[in-house]
Amino acid sequence: MELTGAEIAIRCLQEEGVEYVFGYPGGAVLFIYDALFNQEKVKHILVRHEQAAVHAADGYARSTDKVGVALVTSGPGVTNAVTGIATAYMDSIPMVVISGQVPTSYIGEDAFQEVDTVGITRPCVKHNFLVKDVNDIAITIKKAFYLAKSGRPGPVLVDIPKDISLAKATFEYPKTVSIRSYNPAQKAEMGALKHAVQLLLEAKRPMIYTGGGVILSEAAKPLTELVRLLGFPCTSTLMGLGGYPETDKQFLGMLGMHGTLEANMAMQNCDVLLAVGARFDDRVIGNVKHFGSVPRKIIHIDIDPASISKRVQVDVPLVGDVAHVLQDLLALLHSSRQKPDAAAMAPWWKQIEEWRGRNSSSFKNSIEVIKPQFVVQKLYEITRGEAFVTSDVGQHQMWAAQYYKFDQPRRWINSGGLGTMGFGLPAAMGVQLAHPGDTVACITGEGSIQMCIQELSTCKQFRLPIKVIALNNRYLGMVRQWQEFFHGNRYAESYMDALPDFVKLAEAYGHVGIRVDKPSEVEDALKEAFARKDDLVFMDFRTDPTENVFPMVPGGKGLSDVLMAEDI
Repeated sequence: MELTGAEIAIRCLQEEGVEYVFGYPGGAVLFIYDALFNQEKVKHILVRHEQAAVHAADGYARSTDKVGVALVTSGPGVTNAVTGIATAYMDSIPMVVISGQVPTSYIGEDAFQEVDTVGITRPCVKHNFLVKDVNDIAITIKKAFYLAKSGRPGPVLVDIPKDISLAKATFEYPKTVSIRSYNPAQKAEMGALKHAVQLLLEAKRPMIYTGGGVILSEAAKPLTELVRLLGFPCTSTLMGLGGYPETDKQFLGMLGMHGTLEANMAMQNCDVLLAVGARFDDRVIGNVKHFGSVPRKIIHIDIDPASISKRVQVDVPLVGDVAHVLQDLLALLHSSRQKPDAAAMAPWWKQIEEWRGRNSSSFKNSIEVIKPQFVVQKLYEITRGEAFVTSDVGQHQMWAAQYYKFDQPRRWINSGGLGTMGFGLPAAMGVQLAHPGDTVACITGEGSIQMCIQELSTCKQFRLPIKVIALNNRYLGMVRQWQEFFHGNRYAESYMDALPDFVKLAEAYGHVGIRVDKPSEVEDALKEAFARKDDLVFMDFRTDPTENVFPMVPGGKGLSDVLMAEDI
């Protein structure tokens, strides 16, 4: 039987087991929307902006280990989606974006709603395709899913011209796919593994530094086993939170610009560092020269060989899938007669406890004004640490990372690499659809939430009971903090002087709104909100506008140049 290109595209999604497509219709994809309408296996979620479609697919992917799928039209549909695509690319999130394109005979003629989709998205996708023959749709989509999920994951875009979606061909979906020039490594070289084990067993000041690769490769279990077997301290990047239980004493907290003193100092002063699925980015190690001033042996596990020694020279590269490499390390350690020298590490742990004793993440609570940290603490208590938590970007993101303790992977959903305001609410939609019976909370700020606030309409249509926790300090908080510290208190354009009434706005979209002004009201408001299992509740917490995020490593400084609240 012959099918249209549009019908073939939808059959491909069915073959891949796609549950949801997040999208917004337009002229160039109407045939694909017709094909969607005429079947029931793949459900479509109508967003109110293409950026939100990609963020929602992103949240779905991050919380499930599945490939997220978005569908957008040509021209402005694609350009609106680019922010979401770049967000997924920076954080290595598996995603397939299908975009409509003008008919092939119009390409290059500045046709209505035409943009060079392949050219525009090339810098922020793992790969992209322009389909020029209806017979190529099935193999192209098969390749797209394979590329998105294998190796270092990432977004892949498939651009389908309108005439190709109308043309007909015989449908046959490939069972497998092979790309000659693309063969990502799974297993690290045995000699390098043995060298790594030797260094780990000889360490006196060891440190294990983990990142988003642990989450992406489903490696939380072998990581936890390795950390406990070795008895080493462990830290995590923003993207890696939940890869190792945060409530465990061997966990030193998040490291980096707003990491704990103990994590940063241990990272800076260790003699053997095991980096697991992390990339030594600027927000993690600060000044590269400062980081390199302390001699240490570095073992780096990463699926992407391009990430090895990209910013920091490493001694033992272990290129392969994080889960596979950790399992191989565990096998070698279990078969070894040697064990880590606990006595030799005792002074190191004593030093770490001294750093930890300074309680760098403490804050002064208040009975008069709501402290944002207090809200997150109460959220953690009331949800018992079991919620899926999305965030936008800014101070509230850092407070969420610092004060909500994630003991499980894929519970913390945020934009790390690109730092995208507007991510939190649509990502929460994707998470809630993926986990309909679970609690989903979106921690946001009054600036970020307005970037994609129209998605409250999507939440109403699809009855998504997300709980929105807006830490409203009436400023673009992180911008204001930097202006206070480094720009002479010149708060250029960081004050939000015309904020909406968020309670009335939430109610206008058909949801429940709650305004919270006093610290004594915080716990009851949260309990009331989470008791409403079937409702989206928007909580407008009026927080202290002067509160800053500590600890803080100023830009351009080293990990040991940590500012704490008492230093200001």
